[in-house]
Amino acid sequence: MKRIAIIGGGAAGCFCAANIVKDVPGADVTVYESGPSAMAKLALTGGGRCNITNSFASVDNLRDVYPRGYNLMKRALSAFGPRDTVAWFENAGVRLYTQPDGRVFPVSDDAREVVGTLSGMMRRGGVKLRCGSRVASVVREDGFKLDFTDGSVGVADILVIASGGGTAALAESLGAETVPAVPSLYTFRIEDSALRALMGSVAPEAVVGIAGTGFRASGPLLVTDWGVSGPAVLRLSSYAARHLAERGWKSALTVNWTGSSEDGIRRWAESARGENASKFVSSVHPDGLSDRLWKHILNRAGLREDARWSEVGAKVFNRLVSALTADTYAIAGKGSYKEEFVTCGGVSLSSVDPGTMESRNCSGLFFAGEVLDVDAVTGGFNLQAAWSTAYSAYRKILLYL
Repeated sequence: MKRIAIIGGGAAGCFCAANIVKDVPGADVTVYESGPSAMAKLALTGGGRCNITNSFASVDNLRDVYPRGYNLMKRALSAFGPRDTVAWFENAGVRLYTQPDGRVFPVSDDAREVVGTLSGMMRRGGVKLRCGSRVASVVREDGFKLDFTDGSVGVADILVIASGGGTAALAESLGAETVPAVPSLYTFRIEDSALRALMGSVAPEAVVGIAGTGFRASGPLLVTDWGVSGPAVLRLSSYAARHLAERGWKSALTVNWTGSSEDGIRRWAESARGENASKFVSSVHPDGLSDRLWKHILNRAGLREDARWSEVGAKVFNRLVSALTADTYAIAGKGSYKEEFVTCGGVSLSSVDPGTMESRNCSGLFFAGEVLDVDAVTGGFNLQAAWSTAYSAYRKILLYL
């Protein structure tokens, strides 16, 4: 019987193992996890609720949700997409529901149900789980010889590397090309005290960008006590992950507070000035902006809160339009984010067969999940990549058994 070793007891590794033993009960599968327990990160996703996938209903272009690896994901999703994920887990007993924004969660809103389901399938299928087993090196030697940091040794005929991007060196030692891993999905530290004083303020339809580049993202922006966060910022950090890393996470952030075009804001401001000449500028603001945030923007434009709209001359008017559509802040560094275990980088996709996730240079070697140079924005897309790439690997592995 072929011996299968899976390095990495996360979502991808465990999903691959569960599928193998579901189809081939009693298959010789061992999952090696360096941490004290399997699927620890999976248990944290979605704030502990497990954002298991996304409906993709609002996704027009895969590039928008997979900044790196969208071509490979197009192939992987055609083999095992979000509908397949929903059907797979519901057949396994996990009831799911879809939120209006497309995110899919267990009805229980408990990630432990998903972890328990996969763990149970692995256990019943005879998968051997070895936690606290960190692989130091792998050698191709009549199969694969695994050396562990505790001095022990393992052997396998088929090897799946499904661990984090930081373990890509193992793949490199087996002939795969790799791309340096850098963080993705994080918030921005902004040292502007006036902005940070607005902690808790939200601009629901903001557009943020990195000045001097084409990197842009839209969505809600949240002001925090360290800078800015929210879906718009997290998406931007994903799109610009490598660009920002190369600059030490210091760049100029542009903020369009309403998401409207400059012409659109100019027309709104002209209408506001014409219809509210005797009113204070602080009392009339674009929809969606709070009074606190509006007063901050007025300050940025050099406008007194007690000024009346009739007093807004051409120069001040232009400054107000600019403050609304092209406000600029210095990013002082990378902030923290509870799901910032996502990385950009890993095994180069040129080293992988996109239909099977098998190494182009080493037969019997497969890659799945975060070790690949594939990453996504928030919303269940990273987990879907784990399920899809693991499923593609499992289908080819069956042909070896």
